[in-house]
Amino acid sequence: MSNTSTKGIWKVISASSMGTMIEWYDFYIFGSLAVVISTKFFPADNPTAAFLSTLATFAAGFVVRPFGALFFGRLGDLIGRKYTFMVTLLLMGGATFLIGCIPSYETIGFMAPLLVLLLRLLQGLALGGEYGGAATYVAEHAPKGQKGYWTSWIQTTATVGLFISLMVILITKNVLSKEAFDEWGWRVPFWVSILMVLVSYIIRKNMHESPVFAKAKSEGKISANPLKESFGNKYNLKFVLLALFGATMGQGVVWYTGQFYAMNFMKTVQCIDSSQVDTLLGIALLIGTPFFIVFGWLSDKVGRKYIMMAGMLLAIIGYRPIYKAMYTTTDVTLKTEVLAKTTTVPSMKEIDATKTDSIYTTNKIYTDGTTLEEIKTKHFENGKLMTDEKGKDKIETKVTKMITDSDQTMLMFLVFLQVIFVTMVYGPIAAFLVEMFPTKIRYTSMSLPYHVGNGIFGGLLPAISTYFVTSAKDAGDAEFYLEGLWYPIGIAAVCFVIGMIYIDRKINTLHE
Repeated sequence: MSNTSTKGIWKVISASSMGTMIEWYDFYIFGSLAVVISTKFFPADNPTAAFLSTLATFAAGFVVRPFGALFFGRLGDLIGRKYTFMVTLLLMGGATFLIGCIPSYETIGFMAPLLVLLLRLLQGLALGGEYGGAATYVAEHAPKGQKGYWTSWIQTTATVGLFISLMVILITKNVLSKEAFDEWGWRVPFWVSILMVLVSYIIRKNMHESPVFAKAKSEGKISANPLKESFGNKYNLKFVLLALFGATMGQGVVWYTGQFYAMNFMKTVQCIDSSQVDTLLGIALLIGTPFFIVFGWLSDKVGRKYIMMAGMLLAIIGYRPIYKAMYTTTDVTLKTEVLAKTTTVPSMKEIDATKTDSIYTTNKIYTDGTTLEEIKTKHFENGKLMTDEKGKDKIETKVTKMITDSDQTMLMFLVFLQVIFVTMVYGPIAAFLVEMFPTKIRYTSMSLPYHVGNGIFGGLLPAISTYFVTSAKDAGDAEFYLEGLWYPIGIAAVCFVIGMIYIDRKINTLHE
């Protein structure tokens, strides 16, 4: 490849990657702030239900991604790659900015979660059209035999977008007081995205159409009905289904387990301080991200199939021991408490003339340096302890741990291992999908299995797994924290078997 062609493709990658990274940033700001959002847009009287509702709203954005893939994929195959994913960028940016402007549940009641849900659906539709366009655009500029390497740069954007979302949240928290962040500062990361989107739009505006698509269009070889040709043609539909059940389904659950589920697990199951989790996760992502490029490049040499399948197999085998190690690392029942330094401070909060909250704040210190703050709130009405719908005393307990440097390092390593699994399955997959389908229906054909695999199977993971964990905890299971892993392990195992049997190495050169 000459220097000229290298320079040209770097320009293409820079423009495509920046826009896609910003869309992922927009999409994941919501997930990164799920814990605080649950207190703003949902009823506060049941924190667990509010958090599950937030995760369900987060998942809704994933569920509609396949519809975005169909709508924008069709446009991309009819009018071109460039203009289609410029529209998705603006749609995503506008929806994200508006989420940061919605009044809280206390102000507008049920209109708050309804508006958040509608904007999440718009985000999902936009992202459904973005990824396929960016991956196709870069692949159609890449030299023969190097699609894995060049498209792997697009694969880094999802993780980089998550990393930047964590960093923006951390900076905002450090600049503002805890009270200010909780009151209005959490909105800042949503507002910041509009500036990033405008910069990316200006850059993308000057891009040229994909040469492969432009050639097909000039020769009259574009599809008149991309949806019919993609899914009405039995031969092509076979590849769509193989892409979904043999690759993207497993890739989706591995991706979300290694990044989002790990984050939710540390914050809600291990109860680690949110800033500590964001920091250690950010570092693990930063160290792991170059491996997207490594495995994308390697897939050009040895084929896509075995790298992706190896990543899934490692995840299937490794998840339970990894998460058990994560949990025991910060389990205070295995640490020694310095009883002389334990303090409990009672306080009272008057809600109205009939309702009061008794609050007991207990601070504990352990010999290794771990500190724990436990806030227990008892709700009273007319002097009588309130009960929930099951007749149990209405007592809420919120625990926050500040863990030691050595524990943070251990967790960072365990998350890094999961990121490696992610890079193995995700690094080569853009090239794998592009090569399965012909130019005239590529945008549509590759977008749907990608977004069903990631949007449906992957996007539902946080809500389903959290539900499994909560149910097991209520049932008194000693290892309740591992129950959420059965979902990704099961999906990845099915995908691994189908992929190993039916994916043929010839797919690598099918439409190069």
